[in-house]
Amino acid sequence: MISETQIRSVISIQDLSVSKINYILSIAEDIEKYPTKYKDILNGKVVANLFFEPSTRTKLSFETAVKKLGGNTIGFDDISNTSLKKGETFSDSIKIISDYSDLIVMRTKFEGAPRLASEITTKPIINAGDGTNQHPTQTLLDLYTIKKEKKRLDNLSIGFFGDLKYGRTVHSLVEAISLYNPKVIKFIADNHFQIGKDYLDLLEKKNIKYIVSDTYINNLKDLDILYVTRTQVERIVEPIDIEPLKKKYTITKEILEKEGNKDILVMHPLPRVYEITTDVDSTTHNIYFKQAKNGVPVRQAILCICLGLVGEKIYG
Repeated sequence: MISETQIRSVISIQDLSVSKINYILSIAEDIEKYPTKYKDILNGKVVANLFFEPSTRTKLSFETAVKKLGGNTIGFDDISNTSLKKGETFSDSIKIISDYSDLIVMRTKFEGAPRLASEITTKPIINAGDGTNQHPTQTLLDLYTIKKEKKRLDNLSIGFFGDLKYGRTVHSLVEAISLYNPKVIKFIADNHFQIGKDYLDLLEKKNIKYIVSDTYINNLKDLDILYVTRTQVERIVEPIDIEPLKKKYTITKEILEKEGNKDILVMHPLPRVYEITTDVDSTTHNIYFKQAKNGVPVRQAILCICLGLVGEKIYG
């Protein structure tokens, strides 16, 4: 029987039970409280960061996490500098890189590529985002942030705002928060960018109340969390003029004061473009910079767990 403290790879939120998620968050909390206990735990370990797509926060936070734990990194952030550009197969690349490393972190535009990689190698694979599909480590740091700020994950009212169709962070978080019995989930987006029916079907099966709307008006007052996402212009396949939507789908300080409540917290996976104005930064509603910072301890926890360096051997 596999223990709830044993996690080999992090490919999808669907693979993680509530117990496993809570365990990851507990290790992240312990790392934040007692960093010196973990400072050399990755000594002698090599983590391969394979970023087939551009990234700032995810790539740098993984590199920071590895170095804070005493490990080393290899990898790339430009496919043109790899043998894949020469025609090497994905399978061959993964096999070779596995021989050089103890764990692989991967971001790619191809949905399912991290799952495929986990079938090619016996080394742990961490999905750092695959197309419009999943971004599980972002979701884990989102959950960690919510728990730190709201002191709980259950019985919350959460609104998702912006590009909900192409935003993989939204997809993963909807699946994750559905495990914690939310009061209501609101999906606020233009029809071109609204959440997919499969996610609504998931909520219906779990008897979770949801609301689909194209406006923030009368939809923010009861929210604990407003999760905002940018328009994923690089993933849009049909021609859409987003200019007329910018004003309608931008959150400002004035909107939060008029439509929100004093305790509503605004999250964003970043980077921000136009969808949250900078006047929100100085308000008590802003936790998106704290959210980004939380990526380091959460990813430290994931690395330690997937490499089998914490768990029953240490804490059992």
